[in-house]
Amino acid sequence: MNEGEQTGLATIRDCWITGGATFDLAPSAWKAMASGASPDEQERRLLAIAAQALDVALRPAAPKTLRRRPPLPRLALPMLPERLRPLLRAALKQAADARRKTRVVTLVASRGFVLHPMDWMPSDQNSPDVYAPWIDWQASVDGERHAPQDRPTAENWDEFYPAARRIALADMRRHEPAAARMLMETKAPGEPAEVRLALIELMRFGLSSEDAPFLKSLSTDRSGKVRELAGRLLARLGEHGRPSDGGPDDPVAELAAFISEGKSGFIRRRSVYTPAKLKSPAQENRRAELFETCNLVDLAARFGVTESEFVGAWQFETDNNADVLVARMVAASGSDAAVTHMADTLVAAGGKPALFVLHLMSRLDSRRKRALVRLILKQANYLGALNLAEGIDAGWVEWDDLSSGSALPALRSAVAGNDDAMRRGADDILETIGFLATATTATKLIDEVVAAGMPPAAQSLSVLRLNAALAEHQSRTDT
Repeated sequence: MNEGEQTGLATIRDCWITGGATFDLAPSAWKAMASGASPDEQERRLLAIAAQALDVALRPAAPKTLRRRPPLPRLALPMLPERLRPLLRAALKQAADARRKTRVVTLVASRGFVLHPMDWMPSDQNSPDVYAPWIDWQASVDGERHAPQDRPTAENWDEFYPAARRIALADMRRHEPAAARMLMETKAPGEPAEVRLALIELMRFGLSSEDAPFLKSLSTDRSGKVRELAGRLLARLGEHGRPSDGGPDDPVAELAAFISEGKSGFIRRRSVYTPAKLKSPAQENRRAELFETCNLVDLAARFGVTESEFVGAWQFETDNNADVLVARMVAASGSDAAVTHMADTLVAAGGKPALFVLHLMSRLDSRRKRALVRLILKQANYLGALNLAEGIDAGWVEWDDLSSGSALPALRSAVAGNDDAMRRGADDILETIGFLATATTATKLIDEVVAAGMPPAAQSLSVLRLNAALAEHQSRTDT
């Protein structure tokens, strides 16, 4: 349909809308088909012709830039039952950002379901692995590639879309780390920088001394981010960076100058490390930059101690910003022994120091993550820190974990009180616990806060309601 025909039909339509006759406005071919009839019949015939032209005969042609995609792939888990979708949509609406929405999606996946694509579609690689086919489907252009069913090899490398390849390689690194590493050595150099970076990041799975030669070879990679990541992974293996000369241009020496070394104890004297007093915001920015670019093994060596000795001697709660920077450095470049030593020490200390373990979460095993969450749940003052926790399993917090400390009374008090800020904080905590709790815990917690004064239909209970409903559906299915 060309522009002239569209304009003519629009004129006829406008005339009908205003109640006028359109016979004189119609094209000559249309007049021939309508002539010889009464005026009313002429209008009816013209209406039928116009409808046929608009809806059937003269549909606009699709732009040539459009490309046909294959159907949305079927995922490995069944779709969430229709009756639970309203609860799911309410929970997604309550989630304020993409990170919290992903938690809702992860909770549903942990119960054996995936979401309807009209309710949610993955937007990044942080989504549960089951959604990898949808991530690749969105990234595809021509729709002609189909990921093979077997694992990646040098021969079928290009047949995999990025998300599916990433998941397969991560699995290989867990079970066959050497085979995965050799495949990356062969294929990574030909990939763009952002793809190489994502591939090298997978080396953290099953990282061992056998990976050191490959990581050292990346010191000449054309991407600065790849070189930095490889250096951090080497540091986790105890490999030092470039030799420290102690000169003014040595970043490790410069960072060490921001740290004061002292002694503690009367009988057994031991070294302790505290952040030096800063004189300006510029110094604070420089210190943060150095903590991000230097590695723990090099900093510890500067003081003549091991990583674990340095971490154990750091005096937390002297400077909150410095404590965060140290924790992040340990998470990024510390050995497994240093990470677990720091986590166990801080959790044992309890209180505020334990919260710095949140910055180590990406390096901790499931047992240590759960130990930290249980510790936070016992201390009402730090409940808000739960919202910062990353990489935690869904659906495992039992009622005893929640009720044995001061968290539950604090939630009841916040719900029953008149302090708007406390209520908003309680809403966030209820959403997070809705992700962490078992279905039984979710049901009991709903009853507790409703009894404390929260409306049963409150939006802040949406994740808890979804959690409980998922278990109800599973029990019906099992029976």
